[in-house]
Amino acid sequence: MQPDIQALEAEIKEFEISSPEDLEAFRLKYLSRKGVIPELLGSIGQAPKEKRAELGQQLNALKKLAQSRFDEKKQEFESGSARYAAATDDITLPPAPAPVGSLHPLTQAMSEIKTIFMRMGFTIADGPELEDDFHNFTALNFPPEHPARDMQDTFFVRKNEEDPSEDQVLRTHTSPVQIRLMKEHPPPLRAIMPGRVYRNESITAKSYCLFHQVEGLAVDTDISFAELKETLILFTREMFGSDTAYRIRPSYFPFTEPSLEMDIWWGSKKGGQWLEVLGAGMVHPNVLKSVDLDPQEFTGFAFGMGVERLTMLWYGIDDIRLFYDNDVRFLEQFH
Repeated sequence: MQPDIQALEAEIKEFEISSPEDLEAFRLKYLSRKGVIPELLGSIGQAPKEKRAELGQQLNALKKLAQSRFDEKKQEFESGSARYAAATDDITLPPAPAPVGSLHPLTQAMSEIKTIFMRMGFTIADGPELEDDFHNFTALNFPPEHPARDMQDTFFVRKNEEDPSEDQVLRTHTSPVQIRLMKEHPPPLRAIMPGRVYRNESITAKSYCLFHQVEGLAVDTDISFAELKETLILFTREMFGSDTAYRIRPSYFPFTEPSLEMDIWWGSKKGGQWLEVLGAGMVHPNVLKSVDLDPQEFTGFAFGMGVERLTMLWYGIDDIRLFYDNDVRFLEQFH
């Protein structure tokens, strides 16, 4: 009895395969050792001799068709397209959010500070973290006996007891960039200097051996103390809000005269406190002289702020060490 090849071909093409289970049923019926096609191939010898060659060609073509359909559907299921199409779950639901990284809170705060000052017309300047005595101390009007020159405050990379001018230190502030900027570029100048600084201090909840600063400098022929105050007030309101309470009080720094510090009120009206956010002042005439600028012709103001302290206030963080612990539980709060 001759098999109906055309009927089998149509059956193979129309066989419903919508799941891996259907695919396995297809394989068992047509391609397995006891399937329809292998059994027909095994019975070719029973056909008339003159029909065997033709029948063999037809059955091989049929097997090729079945194998091709099996391979195609198998690839679909493995790639997942058919599995999702046949899924009984609601595939319109949004997927679970994938964990993503974020910028470090210090980076976020630094970016905000830069953006505020750039809107006020400040450019950005940079300098080396390894400094010499002149740029880190002498040019900034630090007298030889100033306590900031002592070992408890400064990391000395190379210290020359006989000639302190040859000392090399990890910069204790970003003010040396101001000196380099004034020596390389004539006024008018208006720039901020963000970067890392180093202090040989005990590590506590409020202090660390390294931190980030943003210092600013403006030098021209008519810079006034009033302009300094307005710049700092504008920055404070932009950073912490227009309704932020602040106060400005006298202070002392070797490289500015007169000098001031700015505090903001942090917390509720009854349970808050004044917190220092920055120090500033008019550039000391001796600093202008150290970079060959005539203090009778030029005036300027300078300010400096610790980024860690500002970030702690910005986000309500109470321990500076959290910034450097690399604790994912802490960092993932700042997406």
